[in-house]
Amino acid sequence: MTGYEIRKALRNGSRVYSSAVLAPTTNWLQFVARAELDFVFIDSEHNPLGRETLAWMCAAFAGIGTPPVVRTPSPCPYEAAKTLDAGATGFIAPYIETADQVQELTKVARYRPLKGKRAQAALENPDTLEPELATYLEEQNRNTLFIANIESVPAIERLDQLLEVGGIDAVLIGPHDLSCSLGIPEQYDHPRFDDAVRTIFTAARKHQVGAGIHYFRGTEQVSEWSRDTGSNLFVQSADLLLYGTQLNREIAELRSRFVTENKAEPCR
Repeated sequence: MTGYEIRKALRNGSRVYSSAVLAPTTNWLQFVARAELDFVFIDSEHNPLGRETLAWMCAAFAGIGTPPVVRTPSPCPYEAAKTLDAGATGFIAPYIETADQVQELTKVARYRPLKGKRAQAALENPDTLEPELATYLEEQNRNTLFIANIESVPAIERLDQLLEVGGIDAVLIGPHDLSCSLGIPEQYDHPRFDDAVRTIFTAARKHQVGAGIHYFRGTEQVSEWSRDTGSNLFVQSADLLLYGTQLNREIAELRSRFVTENKAEPCR
């Protein structure tokens, strides 16, 4: 899918599938290609990825036809622009809480390379753009995804206001930060967490914006949320999490086998 096709799918309710890819090695490309992800989520907020490494990762995944979408270190519009300059198809802005933040990031997503007063004027009234410039900006930015991380109680309280700005293609729940903001850290089975997720998803789909969560506890719960609320963005686990889980399982199995065999040995 192209960035524009993903944007359309997110807004019209079609399902979009992704996973977090953190390891900066081209060896992962073959596995991502087999999974047929609609895009890869590269996280530069919680991982020490330099700008040059990030650019190589974006080029590599784009080369196999899987659009790279990068979470920026902060909700700063200049950081968002830097990820696009590095070759990202779009950006995920962390910890969004205000309409002002959404407006500044919308300028990047929809009116780049305009900045300053020119970008502000275009945001307030696109009709102020000369026809030739308007056409150029549309073509320049039609593939750019803008996904907003919704990760706090203040964000939930202002969610309609955030979505009414109009620039967001999808909201993505950061479950760890959201659980902490709710006062129930890592209690993902808590009724308050479940209620918050459903509130976010319902509001997003009401505004015809994609809705999803970066989840890492299997597929049953996200499937239930999707059936009940229409959420349609599935960002499932991460390469390092999947590696760690499988490695721990296999080492535990090996230890258990040898303990069993040792107990079965006769005394000498």
